[in-house]
Amino acid sequence: MKISREIKTAILVISGVLLFIYLFNYLKGQDLFSDEVEFYTEFDYNALTMSSPVTIKGNTVGKVENIKYDFKSGMTRVEFSVDPRLSFSKSSTIRLYETGIMGGNALAVIDSYKGEKAQKGDFIKSEIQPGLISSLKDNFTGLSTDLDKTLRSADTLMVSLNDLVVDESDSGLKATISELNSTLKSFKDLSYSIQKVVKDNDEKIASTLESFEKTSENITALSEDLKKAQLSKTIDDFDKTLIKFTSVLEGLENGEGSMGKLLKDDKLYNNLEAVTKEMELLLLDIKLHPARYRRILSKKEIPYTPPTEEQLNKKN
Repeated sequence: MKISREIKTAILVISGVLLFIYLFNYLKGQDLFSDEVEFYTEFDYNALTMSSPVTIKGNTVGKVENIKYDFKSGMTRVEFSVDPRLSFSKSSTIRLYETGIMGGNALAVIDSYKGEKAQKGDFIKSEIQPGLISSLKDNFTGLSTDLDKTLRSADTLMVSLNDLVVDESDSGLKATISELNSTLKSFKDLSYSIQKVVKDNDEKIASTLESFEKTSENITALSEDLKKAQLSKTIDDFDKTLIKFTSVLEGLENGEGSMGKLLKDDKLYNNLEAVTKEMELLLLDIKLHPARYRRILSKKEIPYTPPTEEQLNKKN
């Protein structure tokens, strides 16, 4: 079926009108396809705007849908909608409060958790929470008095500051600023001097930095050489050798092995001492009677005569 150009144009125009209506209501804060539940309340005056938020415990759960003035009762009727998932008591309170110091108001649902649940279209009682602006308005007299005291104190402070500025004494502000200015000039001259020294020794500084860089490279190379030389393995082997040497010393201390017995066996020591004494006597006898040992191959036997006490004392 072929649709004529006129029908297409009509469909396009109708779609545009419907879209315009939807967007216009959306900008006003009204969603034509919303399934939110609507309620209403009343206030003595209007401090809200369309789409002002509706909150519960600080969380936004709805918005103001419509604001009307009732000419009979002189009250402002406010219709608002909330998320259908929100459930609260019909005896709850709708509180009007300020959202910030820069202005703006909102509604808060104060649930009483008593009685039956609120249904769509129910009237909910309201209250007004005093805000910062209203508190300032109510207490403007006291505030103006405090402000006057503050201004007087500020004026006294400015007078004291003026006296300090125009003070010409050595302890005055002008003298202090002058000294500070001199210090800054000295610091400036010092910075120029340092800059000149750096400029005059630019080549030396560059050479020093280059030498430092080479030294760093040599240290890095040395570290690599030590790493390749397996220094840790050498230290580990040396540690094992010390452990073995300690074990040998412990064996000697405990009298183990030949050396251990030599160090710890008193009998062997006594035998060695006796042998040494016998050798000493033999050498003394050879010294006293050499002829006896020259004729050791002869058939004539020369009997052994122990040395006398005098000979022993002489020897010692």
